[in-house]
Amino acid sequence: MAESVTDLAAGVRDRSRAHIARAITLVESSRADHRERSKALLAELAPDTGQGLRVGISGIPGAGKSTFIDALGTRLIEQGHRVAVVAVDPSSSRTGGSVLGDRTRMAALTASDDAFVRPSPSGSHLGGVARATRESMLVLEAAGFDTVIVETVGVGQSEVAVAEMVDTFLMLALARGGDQLQGIKRGILEIADVIAVNKADGEHAGDARVAARELSGAMRLMNSDPEARRPPVLTCSAHTGDGLDEVWQAVLDHRAHLEEQGSLQARRAEQQREWMWAMVDAELRDAVRRSPRVRELLTEITPGVRSGEVSAVDGADRIIAAFAADLAAADAD
Repeated sequence: MAESVTDLAAGVRDRSRAHIARAITLVESSRADHRERSKALLAELAPDTGQGLRVGISGIPGAGKSTFIDALGTRLIEQGHRVAVVAVDPSSSRTGGSVLGDRTRMAALTASDDAFVRPSPSGSHLGGVARATRESMLVLEAAGFDTVIVETVGVGQSEVAVAEMVDTFLMLALARGGDQLQGIKRGILEIADVIAVNKADGEHAGDARVAARELSGAMRLMNSDPEARRPPVLTCSAHTGDGLDEVWQAVLDHRAHLEEQGSLQARRAEQQREWMWAMVDAELRDAVRRSPRVRELLTEITPGVRSGEVSAVDGADRIIAAFAADLAAADAD
């Protein structure tokens, strides 16, 4: 017999790691019956959520995101915090399998009783952000984790999606080849609340300081308003620990800034609105795919779309028409 939602919620509140894992597995599921149970679970856990500090962390390939999170999270635990990490993994487009290397790169956090590291396969969703990431964050907050970190795959659109579900978005940069910064796009800089140039140690320390100065200059050029808040740009080393305290203080300062401006609740309210529409989009997409007329139509038009005989626009119009016909038939019944 399946565990009741009430018992599952009680186990999450009691900080049972087995119950937390089962709850996240439930909210990640796309099965219709599981989706109904997950909605009931989230409703029951709702009073215990919202108190955590939500931080998104991303960065260019090679910036050392997982190593940075492991080092920072371990330091926070030593200070008495409980840290949860949702590591959004790139999934195989062929098998749906997830690349779960983050658990090995976060060895210290994985071994701690005050941490919970959860790889979350991104599936086919735009930007590599799993549909259930938001729900997983709520489960973890209800389980008493006061700091919830979402690590993105760092492939572009995922950063924007994560920035829309956290309080503070931290971008890790990396200096390569002297003063040359690689892979940083304007759009990512525009959504960053804190920027840290990682691997500022040994022979790379000087390059990191140069990179930080260049980034600071870039931020001034992007926003010339002297009254506007500019993201601080710092240097750090996840390997030696240098600068980690300063980076975390910058995150806390940003949180305090939001609270002083009264914008933290406004930000979270807007995130709720965006979540609502994201859920609508997901439910509509699933409903269209389940439509009998659509499924029958797809077997007919898919070969033509692939060959180019049927345009994507025409195919989409016919799918929508078939779905509308199914809705009309259901109303008639």
